Amino acid sequence: MAIVSAPPRWDMDVVFPGLESAEFEAARTLLDTELKKLEGIFAVGKVGKWDSPTVGPDTIRLYEELTACFVKVLETSRLLGSYIHSFVSTDSRNDLALARRSEMEPGQATIRKLAKSLTAWIGSLDIEVLLAGSQVARDHEFSIRKAKIGAQHLMTSLEESLVSDMELTGGNAWTKLYGNVTSQLNVSLVLNGKEQVIPISEARALAYDADRDVRKAAYEAELKAWKTVEVPLAAAMNAIKGETINLAKHRGWGEPLDEAVYACNMDRASLEAMMTAAHESFPHFRRYLKAKAKVLGVEQLGFYDLFAPVGNDDRNWEFGEAADFVVRSFASYSDKLSNFAKRSFDENWHDAGPRPGKQDGAYCMGIRGDESRLFMNFKPAFGAVSTLAHELGHAYHNLCLYGRTPFQRATPMTLAETASIFCETIIRENVLEHGTDSEKFTVLEASLQGTCQVVVDISSRYLFEKRTIEARAKRELSTSELSDIMIGAQLDTYGDGLAPDALHPYMWAAKSHYYGRCFYNFPYMFGLLFGLGLYAVYEKDPENFKGRYDVLLSSTGLADAATLADGFGIDIRTPDFWRASLNKIKGDVDRFESLI
Repeated sequence: MAIVSAPPRWDMDVVFPGLESAEFEAARTLLDTELKKLEGIFAVGKVGKWDSPTVGPDTIRLYEELTACFVKVLETSRLLGSYIHSFVSTDSRNDLALARRSEMEPGQATIRKLAKSLTAWIGSLDIEVLLAGSQVARDHEFSIRKAKIGAQHLMTSLEESLVSDMELTGGNAWTKLYGNVTSQLNVSLVLNGKEQVIPISEARALAYDADRDVRKAAYEAELKAWKTVEVPLAAAMNAIKGETINLAKHRGWGEPLDEAVYACNMDRASLEAMMTAAHESFPHFRRYLKAKAKVLGVEQLGFYDLFAPVGNDDRNWEFGEAADFVVRSFASYSDKLSNFAKRSFDENWHDAGPRPGKQDGAYCMGIRGDESRLFMNFKPAFGAVSTLAHELGHAYHNLCLYGRTPFQRATPMTLAETASIFCETIIRENVLEHGTDSEKFTVLEASLQGTCQVVVDISSRYLFEKRTIEARAKRELSTSELSDIMIGAQLDTYGDGLAPDALHPYMWAAKSHYYGRCFYNFPYMFGLLFGLGLYAVYEKDPENFKGRYDVLLSSTGLADAATLADGFGIDIRTPDFWRASLNKIKGDVDRFESLI
């Protein structure tokens, strides 16, 4: 593998030569043709809620025909949508990409309408007869059983159709506004005695700078920048949460959280067990934060100190070094994983460098077959190396899902984080076993830094969203109210681990997760703790684990979380499993304190 130091940009030309190419247009035409064919099948078969359903040979043939056509539509839509998103997320000023995305939206609305009609239809059938009479149905048994439940939470077909249309100018439009505003937001601050104007993503990256004055200056400048756009972002927040609340009410969900748990293929008992264990662990994370403050020589950490580098290892990671390190570390687990990571670098699947117009954060998206594309804003710190391993875990998960239909690989967020956390743990354990003392200290701190975010900060985000939805059910919230709710959530989770006058009141503006799917937070904690639990199983019996693990990853759309966990002897409905995973983190805190 060739080592390239500069963060690479991904190669999308192998998918289509361009957004105006004949190949791209041919794919769009194919999608239109297949979608019209699918609409015709739905119309002729009168697919929707049936009052007197009878499952005979004709019904089974109809199910198999529409499933085959729906699969083609979803695969082509995924390819086109991922391709367009690769341009939008890396350059929000790309007018052609934005136009192509807008052109896709009516078709996406139609797909959502048909999916709801399919759910309503399956909900009205005797699914036991359907499953007994069709191998295709048995191959999709979990999605059918889930649809049976989901059908109980649908409005009338006319109402659901109207919602799909209105979402384009409602929640989806507000989400796009958020992405456009934040990706083009600049920050003005003084660096090295010179006033500079930099993108918000670069300013947030300065949270990793070794100089506390730089971190604090970037933090203060960031807060000022968020204030300049707080009004439109608060409007987006109010609109999106208001839409979520109203739809949950009309669809018969007790509250939006119930719908989120259903979407994650889990239940409230599992969520409450996990959050109970997380709350119990906060004192240990506060010990870590106080120990880090001691290392930094400050009385109490500010929010801008959370990502401060510590230790004697001043290694300035470059992307090429990070890529080589991850490939070698993965080899300690399996050649399959290591060779797959190498392939991703050789085939230019990564877009890693921050630049103006590029969105902040990191993600992995499947694009076609077993291919993925990995997006991040690489920073010269071990935390970014961990993020690289994390996103490669998602890509490996996509590899394991290869061959599944879109209905079979519909993985909930909870299980979607399993492979990513597992891969992070591989590189962490590799360094802790073979690294120098300074490397071990640095990696241990980076690991605790990450787990603190996923347990403590995710808890604060969960509390913020829960409280915001409860308040938004009564009326719209002002910018100051949103900031007050955020500060309250941070105080309840970070506690005295952070200085109360140096928190981040605008994290509601900084985190894109609030402006899309509801409760896009607790699944990350589930993924971390479930991944740590699986790693403990791996350590006990490495060779027997690997095959079972790949089967688990290939099956994340075929069963609920509790059923899949039970296959490894894990009960996620009681706090004990979650406490065991968190105890591993507690051990890391103990070790960190002893090293200090």
